[in-house]
Order: sequence, then structure tokens, then C-alpha cells
Amino acid sequence: MKKAILILGVALSILACNKTETNSKEFKTAYINTSEIIEKYEKFKDEDDKFKVKSEELGRPLEAKVRAFQAEAQNFRQNAQAKGPQWAQQMGAALQQREQQLGVEQNALIQQLQQEGAVLKDTLISEVKKFIKDYGKKKGYDYIYGTGDAATVLYAKDGYDITKEVLKELNETYKATKKDDKVATKEEEKK
Repeated sequence: MKKAILILGVALSILACNKTETNSKEFKTAYINTSEIIEKYEKFKDEDDKFKVKSEELGRPLEAKVRAFQAEAQNFRQNAQAKGPQWAQQMGAALQQREQQLGVEQNALIQQLQQEGAVLKDTLISEVKKFIKDYGKKKGYDYIYGTGDAATVLYAKDGYDITKEVLKELNETYKATKKDDKVATKEEEKK
């Protein structure tokens, strides 16, 4: 009798284990190294290059003002003793005021560039997130985690890393839209 109960208990536990296995769903998961995406995605590189050029263009007028100010300051130092203390005091005050004004302009330019850079970065990150979401749906993933600077995954097997696949598709998609833009631009120029 005890053997029958023991066999029945073992059989029930085996059936229970099998039942939970058939009810449990296997999740398809992967992760992406976000640092690598940012580093190697061609659109990030192109937009960064464009932003650097824009920053330089916006900074040129200020640089010219700074050079002119430095030349005036050098001239002031050379002429201060020859023209007397009263002249030196008046010119020194004027130069100091211009220096402060240049500092204000520089801070405003830095703030403008930081804001524009943040908007550009947010836009690009939103595009990549949307792409990854669509990629995950298309490939049947339940979860795609991110690693890198944000470190939302502390450990994962290398087999779950889909960074290169996603990066390849991102770059191919970007190249295709870039070609379409060039064709559209050439057609507009012909008109």
C-alpha cells in the first residue's frame, strides 16, 4: 500500500512538472550594446559631423570678436605707459566691459549649442528606439535589453547579442534614405 501511494505521488509530481512546462512560454530575448550603436551608426556620425560644422560656423563671428579684443588688449598694454594713467584707466574700463560682453555672448552660444545638441541627440535616440521596437516585433522578440553606458543588463550570453544585426539594418536603412534624398535633390536641381 505504501509503495502504491509513493508511486502515485511520484507520478503526480511528474505530471505536474510536465504540465507547468507545457504552460510556460519561452521568451525570445536579446540585448544590444547601445554604446556600439552610438559609436558605429552612420547617421549618428553624419549628424555629429554636421553639428560640428554648424558649431564652427556659429562660433566664427565670436572668434573674430575675441581676436579683435585680444589685439586691442595687446595695443592697450603697449600704449598704457605712454598715454598716461587717466587714459589707461578709461580704456581699461572699456576693455573690461567688452570682455564681460564677450563672455556673455560665449555663454549664450554654448547654451544654444547644448540645447540644439540635446534636441538632435533625443531625436536620433527616439529614431533608434523606434527602429529597435519594430525590429523586435519583426523578429519575434519578447524582450530586447540595452547594455553599455546605461547598463540595464549586468550579464548575458554572447549568443543573445544582436547589436551587429541591428546596426547593419540601421545603417542599410539610413543609406537607402540618404540615396533617396540625393536623388530627390538632383531632381529638384534639374527643375
